[in-house]
Amino acid sequence: MLEAPSFHAIAAMVVTIAMFIGFARSRPSTEIVSLMTIAVIAVFLYFFPLPDTRPTDGLSLAFSGFGHYALITICALMIMGRGLVVTGALEPAAHLLERLFKWNLQIGLLVSLVAAMALSMAVNDTPVLVLLLPIFVSLAARGAMPASKTLIPLNAAVLIGGMATTIGTSTNILVVSIASDLGMPEMSVFHYTPIVLVAAAVALPYLWLVMPRLLGDNRQEDTRPRRHFQARLRVSEDGPLTGEPLSDILPRLPDSVTVHDAPDGKLQPQQRLLISGPQEAVEEAMRTLRGEAAPDWVLSKIKRKASAQNEDVIVVEMAITADSRLIGRTLPSSGVADLYGVAVLGVHRPERWTGMTDEFSDYSAGDMRFAEGDVLMVTGLRADLEEFARGDSLLMLEGMRELPRRSKAVLSAVIMFGAVFTASIGLFPIAISALAGAILMFLTGCVKFDRVGRALSAKVIVLVAASIAVGSIVEASGAAAWLGMALSLGLSSLPPALVLGAIMLFVTTLTNFASNATAATVGTPIAFSIATELGLPPEPLVLAVLFGCNLCYATPIAYQTNMLIMGEGSYEFSDYIRTGVPLVLLMVTTLSVLLVLTYRL
Repeated sequence: MLEAPSFHAIAAMVVTIAMFIGFARSRPSTEIVSLMTIAVIAVFLYFFPLPDTRPTDGLSLAFSGFGHYALITICALMIMGRGLVVTGALEPAAHLLERLFKWNLQIGLLVSLVAAMALSMAVNDTPVLVLLLPIFVSLAARGAMPASKTLIPLNAAVLIGGMATTIGTSTNILVVSIASDLGMPEMSVFHYTPIVLVAAAVALPYLWLVMPRLLGDNRQEDTRPRRHFQARLRVSEDGPLTGEPLSDILPRLPDSVTVHDAPDGKLQPQQRLLISGPQEAVEEAMRTLRGEAAPDWVLSKIKRKASAQNEDVIVVEMAITADSRLIGRTLPSSGVADLYGVAVLGVHRPERWTGMTDEFSDYSAGDMRFAEGDVLMVTGLRADLEEFARGDSLLMLEGMRELPRRSKAVLSAVIMFGAVFTASIGLFPIAISALAGAILMFLTGCVKFDRVGRALSAKVIVLVAASIAVGSIVEASGAAAWLGMALSLGLSSLPPALVLGAIMLFVTTLTNFASNATAATVGTPIAFSIATELGLPPEPLVLAVLFGCNLCYATPIAYQTNMLIMGEGSYEFSDYIRTGVPLVLLMVTTLSVLLVLTYRL
């Protein structure tokens, strides 16, 4: 007969349910619910300590998440991802996927999901997502599908792929090793891969066609006006597109860029093209055409100075005020480059340039005279830009951005590859390789210490810490063990097919609210015990545990990759529930049926 759960076990289950309700309601915020959960556990265990512990031990358990290796790993991975973004290391991959998405949005997403599944079969889930995450964030910024519509499906694809082999995740290795210790023959790497591949084929249409529709566009609306800048690009001598027909080149430019009076024929070295578009689109056109919108000598001077002073090159918009010296002057006669060491890349004149006017023609010749209200797109070092604004009475507008440090792109990519590779082959744990990679990012200047705050998400940090604390108290209080015993007693009279499904559903619930390591350590011995009592082969029941440990889609606290995407996708707890619960039910049903058919239960 099952004994009643202990006082601490009941309290642990109550705290877990209360935290879930708080997250699901999204009120108060995720950060507040997380901090309140940690505080409740700390205070409760201080006044009602666990057996054979001191009151202060409860404080250690409640706050252990802030020093836990999982949180340190996530922060280190965020820093490495930031390094790839700020150096522009992922731009080639982003460009390739951007072409695919531009050709067909749905095909681009399908190819990405299948590629994510395939990669995670051989490489640990976390490194795979770390590689893909900044690429899809960059794609969203370039006008592809919003990150909020792609990151949860992408994460689910990675998790499904990681489930397909015994080396796909650390949880798989844990379940297989526990089962081996209990006497079950050891499984090969691809022992159960066909079962997962069939289930993945069933789940793929949901990931591809349904899940994005259940997710909103969580992009923060940019309230700044969309200014269109006019710029003159001079094509470089060694540009990759030099000699190609212009008719083939123009479709490669951003959709928001207009090329005015594009000449016929092929793109020639030193040819000048007059273009217009938003700031980011003009910069993208400059990279595509390998052209410069300012004299090469001043741009080289800016780069040399930035390298010598170890500073970032910045691009900013500046408005010409009524007191500015620039009014009535042309760009060549203003002497801006000589006086301040900055370069004007483009000009926006409100409500005056609506096409090829006389003023626009003057600008193409470099003789257009500045007027009050014109907005300049200027690049340089921060101190030089501030001096330019003060000296010539310019108003610095919102939207200051650091340009990618492309000189370190290869270096950051090598660091990331080294961290991923060493973790994937098992040379180092992911925590060690990620920390080493983050340190190298700092030491080499790929990520700067004063910018590290931009890489980290406070919401994710406190959420991880709270989830670790809850998982610890669920296990330490005996709540997980009690639930497992209750399950084993309740399944004794059920047919094998329902036993499989119930075990998988129980482990799935446990992994979504505690941790997959807890689910594995609790669920595997239970599966063996039930198999012995019912006279069933243990392997299908152990696989039910292994699969259940990987079905962690329904909450952000279930797995570290869920938390990695939370900040970038601007997700709420309810987004995971809305998209993850149907996927969990679909996978539990499919995998249970496949196990019954495979093992003829």
